[in-house]
Amino acid sequence: MTGAHDHGSHDHSGLFRAAPPSRLMRIATIAAVACAFSLVAIKAVAYAMTNSVAMLSSVADSALDLLASGLNFFAVRHALMPADEGHTFGHGKAEPLSALAQAAFVAGSAVLLIAESITRFGNPIQVERGDVGIGVMAIATVVTVALVTFQKYVARTTGSQAIGADALHYTGDILMNLSVIAAIYCSTSLGIGWADPVFGLGIGIFLFVSVYRIGRDAIGSLMDQELPDADRARVVGVARRHPKVRDVHELRTRTSGLNTFIQMHLVLDNTLTLLEAHRIADDVEKAVMAEFPGADVMIHQDPEGVVELHKPVGSPLH
Repeated sequence: MTGAHDHGSHDHSGLFRAAPPSRLMRIATIAAVACAFSLVAIKAVAYAMTNSVAMLSSVADSALDLLASGLNFFAVRHALMPADEGHTFGHGKAEPLSALAQAAFVAGSAVLLIAESITRFGNPIQVERGDVGIGVMAIATVVTVALVTFQKYVARTTGSQAIGADALHYTGDILMNLSVIAAIYCSTSLGIGWADPVFGLGIGIFLFVSVYRIGRDAIGSLMDQELPDADRARVVGVARRHPKVRDVHELRTRTSGLNTFIQMHLVLDNTLTLLEAHRIADDVEKAVMAEFPGADVMIHQDPEGVVELHKPVGSPLH
């Protein structure tokens, strides 16, 4: 979450460095919707002129991008809502829910594309006006590269899963655009009629790979997957640096939107007063928050040698 401070003043991100993470996320969702809407319009015209299945696949993908980015627009705004009495951990789960919906959209696009491509093998259709199709896809590629560059910056700066998922499938769009250009060129300039459905089939398979990656990360977040091992090790290392901390255990971590939650038990000398133990826990909490800015840190103090009454991580529920 510190990526915004790693760039010089000459970097393209300089215009946005001072913006808070929530504003960056909102700008990214608006940019994605505007981009997707524009691409659907110009690609639909290009498909009507070229009759290319590869171009049709790109139209369908951009239409689904528009739906997914529109959903993302509302999901990110909901995720940024502050915690309230009914949602004391915030609304961050809206982000992975949006990512799962995006995965469903992309999977549907892939199924339709593969089916259409298989049909074209038996009933080939002549691709026309290849110059128009290639020109439109070149424009679409430039626009999408600009969008993905900004989205990746926002995702890196804010840690937003929804923006990251959006950037992932728009990255797939860049590859799709290049494949469509190749398919149209092969069909119109080289006379290779089967190139169009072959590229369409390949793009469909690639989309399924993207679905797996998006869905895996979203489900991990919804299931409260732990932070990476390296981050967990950092938390333990920071806690153990305090000279009065004897041990650290029961570390539990998770993320929800922009929020990171860290819980742990500190083993302390059993002769310490409650006030002394509280001060040590405060010191450790501040040190952990310095490593993970904005994290919600909860610490329980255990006196050394006393058997705990709670059930440790991994113990049976009954």
